[in-house]
Amino acid sequence: MTAFLIALVALIAGYFIYGGFVERIFKTDPSRPTPASSMADGIDYVAMPTWKVYLIQFLNIAGVGPIFGAIMGVMYGPAAFLWIVFGTIFAGAVHDFISGMISLRLGGKSLPEIVGSELGKKIKLVMSVFTCVLLVMVIAVFVRTPANLLATLTPEHLDATFWAICIFLYYVLATLLPVDKLIGNLYPLFGFALLFMAVGIMGYMIFNGVDIPDGFSTGLFNRHPAGEAAPIFPMMCISIACGAISGFHATQSPMMARCLNNEKHGRKVFYGAMVSEGIVALIWAAAAIAFTGGYDKLASYMAGNGQDAGILVHEVCVKWLGAFGGVLAILGVIAAPITTGDTAMRSLRLIVADALGVSQKKFIKRLSVTLPIIALSFLLLKVNFDILWRYFAWCNQTLSIFTLWACSVYLAKCRKTYLITMIPAIFMTALCITFICYAPLGSFVEGVGLPLIYSECLGVLAALICTSFFLYWKRNLDSSYIVIE
Repeated sequence: MTAFLIALVALIAGYFIYGGFVERIFKTDPSRPTPASSMADGIDYVAMPTWKVYLIQFLNIAGVGPIFGAIMGVMYGPAAFLWIVFGTIFAGAVHDFISGMISLRLGGKSLPEIVGSELGKKIKLVMSVFTCVLLVMVIAVFVRTPANLLATLTPEHLDATFWAICIFLYYVLATLLPVDKLIGNLYPLFGFALLFMAVGIMGYMIFNGVDIPDGFSTGLFNRHPAGEAAPIFPMMCISIACGAISGFHATQSPMMARCLNNEKHGRKVFYGAMVSEGIVALIWAAAAIAFTGGYDKLASYMAGNGQDAGILVHEVCVKWLGAFGGVLAILGVIAAPITTGDTAMRSLRLIVADALGVSQKKFIKRLSVTLPIIALSFLLLKVNFDILWRYFAWCNQTLSIFTLWACSVYLAKCRKTYLITMIPAIFMTALCITFICYAPLGSFVEGVGLPLIYSECLGVLAALICTSFFLYWKRNLDSSYIVIE
C-alpha cells in the first residue's frame, strides 16, 4: 500500500510541479483569443465550460485504455508502476499539453496539419495516411468490441450485427451534430462515471486495508509468465500506452482546442486529463494484483479467462463495490469503448476536412466527408479482429514519435526549452523501433522477429539518427523561423 500511495502522490505532485514548469515554458496567454471565440461556427468551434472540456478530453483519451492496458502491463511486475508515474508526468502529459496548446495557437488545427507545419509536407503526407489508418482501426475495433458484449447481455435476436449497426448510427450522429449537443451533454456524465469507478476502487483498497503485493522489496525483475520472450523494454511500455503515453491522444486534443474558452485552462484540460488517466491506470494496476493475490496469480487468472481483462474488471467492481459497481463495470467495458470510437470518427472527419480545405459549417459538407469514413470503417469490420488489434498498440505509440518531434521543432522555433519534448521523443523512437524489430513472428504483433540485442541496437540507432537530424537543423535555424506569438 505504501508504494501505491507514494506513486499516487507523485502523480498529483507532478501535475502541479512539472506541469507548472511545462506551462511556464510554453507561456500560456490568458489574454489571447481562442479559436472557440475567434472562429466560432456553432459546429466544431464552440466554447464550453472548462469542467466539461476537461471531462470530455479525459473520456476521449481514456476509454478502457488505462484499465485494460494497466491490467495487462502490470503482469510485468513493479516496473509497471514506475512507467505509469514517470511516463505520465514526463512524457504523456507533456505530449498531450504541448500538442494541444500548439493546436490551440494554430486555430484548432488537426494533428497532421501541425506535424506538417513543423516537419514538412512529405512528413505531413506520411502522417496523414498513418493517422487516418489508425483512426479507422480505432473506429472498427470499438464498434465490434462493445457490440459483441452487448449481444451477450441481450436476447438472442439482438445479435452482434444488430448492435454494430446501432453503434455505427450513434457514431454518425456524434460525428455530424454540433459538438456541444450529443458529446457535450453525454461525455461529462460518462467521464465522471469512469473517474468515480476508479476512485471507488481506490477507496475500497485504502479504507479496507487491502494488501497490494507490489513486490518492490524483491526487485524490478520481470514477472511476466512469458519470461525473457516478453522483456520489460519494449513490451511493457507498449502494453501500457494509455496511462503513460499514447499517440492517439494528440488526434483528440484538437477537438477540445476548438472548445477551450481561455488559454489559462490548457494545463487543466490537456496535462490534467493525462494525469487523471495515469491515476486511473495506477489504481487498476494495483487492484489487479491486490484482487488476485500477486503477479503469478494474476497471470494464472488472465490465462484462465482467455486474457480478457473485462472479466477481471467486472468481478473486481461487483465484489468490491456491489451491484452499483457492476453497473459501473458495464459502463466501463461498453460505454467507454463506444465513446472512444465516436470521437475517433469525429476527429477523422476534422482531419480530412482540414487536409482538403472543406468548410464543415454546412451539414451536407460534413456528411460528404463522413460517408467515405463510414464505408472504410465498415469494410474493416470484415477483417479479423486479432489482425486489427495486434497493430493498433504499435501504431498508437509510433504516432507519438511524430508528435513529439514536431513539438520539439515548434518549441525550438519559438526559442523555448525543447528538451521537455525532445527527450521523450528520443525514448519513444528507440522504444517503437525496438518493439517492431523484436516482436516475434506469430505473436500478437508480427514484427521482424530479430533477437532482442539487435532490436535494441536498431532502436538506439534510429533514435540517434533522428536526434542528429534535429540538432543539425537546430544549429542552422535562422531567426526567420521564429514563430511570432
